[in-house]
Amino acid sequence: MKDLLIVKRYAEAFMQFANETIGLEQAVHEFKNLKIIMRNNPELGQILDSLDVSSIEKSQLIDKILTDGFSREIIQFLKLLLEKKRIDKIIDIADYVRIAYAHLGETDALLKTSFPLDLELIKEIEERFEDKLNKKIRFYIDLDGDLLGGVQVIIGNTVYDGSVRRNLDNLKEKLLTAKV
Repeated sequence: MKDLLIVKRYAEAFMQFANETIGLEQAVHEFKNLKIIMRNNPELGQILDSLDVSSIEKSQLIDKILTDGFSREIIQFLKLLLEKKRIDKIIDIADYVRIAYAHLGETDALLKTSFPLDLELIKEIEERFEDKLNKKIRFYIDLDGDLLGGVQVIIGNTVYDGSVRRNLDNLKEKLLTAKV
């Protein structure tokens, strides 16, 4: 659990920085290429993680190997990981970046409805949520007869419930708690 937190913090910090410098798309591309290099050359990871090799030699090795196709930012990031003795997390960081930024700013959302919706209505709902959340949203649609009507949108851990089922449940709760 602690390792996952470390991986996430380093990855998110770098991606925030990359967003302002080289761009998210370039950063994701470089992490993919870096992972390929690390996977195809396991001895590289062993050298970078070795206590027998000095930090200067490791830094020079990074400069030598990552000359073509890698930005100065990713090279500096690797050197930071070396300095902080976190270079062993580079594959996990690359995996995290690939998964978290695969859609480059798009957020997945589940649109539940009790009956099929017109494409125009789906687009309108999508646009409203994009405006409200200020991010690009990609909807997946699920037909759910339990809703009775209306829609329910689930984005991450947040549920926006505009279903008839929810409104009836709220009304029932109010009626049960009302004093006569």
